[in-house]
Amino acid sequence: MASIAIPQPKQYPLPRSWFEIGPGILLLAVIGLLGKLIERSIALYGKSHHLHLPNVEYVLWAILIGFAVRNTVGVHPIFDAGIGTYDFWLKSGIVLLGARFLLGDVALIGGISLGLVAVEIAVSLAFMTFLGRAFGLNRDLTALLAIGSSVCGVSAIIAAQGAIDADDEDASFAIAAILSLGALSLLVFPAIGHWLHMSDYTFGIWSGLAVDNTAEAVATGAIFSDNAQKFAALAKTARNAMIGFVVLAYALRWAATAKTKFEGSKAGFLWKKFPKFVLGFLLISSLASVQFFDKAQTASLGNLSRWAFLLTFAGVGLRTDVRALGKQGARPFVVGFLGEVLIAVFTLGLVLASAHYARF
Repeated sequence: MASIAIPQPKQYPLPRSWFEIGPGILLLAVIGLLGKLIERSIALYGKSHHLHLPNVEYVLWAILIGFAVRNTVGVHPIFDAGIGTYDFWLKSGIVLLGARFLLGDVALIGGISLGLVAVEIAVSLAFMTFLGRAFGLNRDLTALLAIGSSVCGVSAIIAAQGAIDADDEDASFAIAAILSLGALSLLVFPAIGHWLHMSDYTFGIWSGLAVDNTAEAVATGAIFSDNAQKFAALAKTARNAMIGFVVLAYALRWAATAKTKFEGSKAGFLWKKFPKFVLGFLLISSLASVQFFDKAQTASLGNLSRWAFLLTFAGVGLRTDVRALGKQGARPFVVGFLGEVLIAVFTLGLVLASAHYARF
């Protein structure tokens, strides 16, 4: 079989030369603002003509525009560095979103969410491992798919690749499967949520549990409603916090079988893999809980969060290359698709049951 590898998504830390990242960031802003303009234009047209048009959030428009640009005219390399900062804007948006959560809310919702997260991670790891073996995928690719689907998508795959010394091609296959399925969730999840008349809470928690990549999880919640976006970000943040523990467990297991050599302390490994933006979210939430911010400042932080997400969602579309995804073998996609469907159905049942029990 021919060896085909997808370049892994590059992450460009800030600050870099603004001449390097400026063009890409400007492109993200233009696409995001265009999505906002389309949303408002449709709403105004419906209102002026007394039509009940569906409210398609700017989130989806920004993703679709970015997707269309990437897969038609393409993106010049001059924009790559700036587009790569979408991950920075995503994490910044989540940190700023903490201003809209009081610690009491985080404790109440987080307590329920953490239980669901633990169950989701265990079931995802077990089922993806079973499917990978059943379809004859190699051990490393199976592990990467399992880790990516259970914790936080591409970030978890990249973190795990070094920990278990997996090949670039295996990581590329896993990333391709996760990205394609994440794009599909943007359309399918909101439709299911509206069909089932789910509340903002249940849909947001479901998105945070079942959608792998953080950007797609938050975007899926935002497409449903602004409040759903908050709950999706919270549930997804809880999942992200587990990345260090899951990757460490795999690193130790691979080392025990002489596949890799584990070096360093466990505490140091966990700190290196732990997503630091989670701490930022909790810090902002703590300050909001003690009324460190007044109403105007809280509103400003919320607006900054929306601006950060505007850049993020444009980046989600711009990084999705159908031509590259289409070059991959079928088996990782089949395993990923079957696993994601089961996880989505399973977590939907968990969320609906917990919401009924807790009367949310």
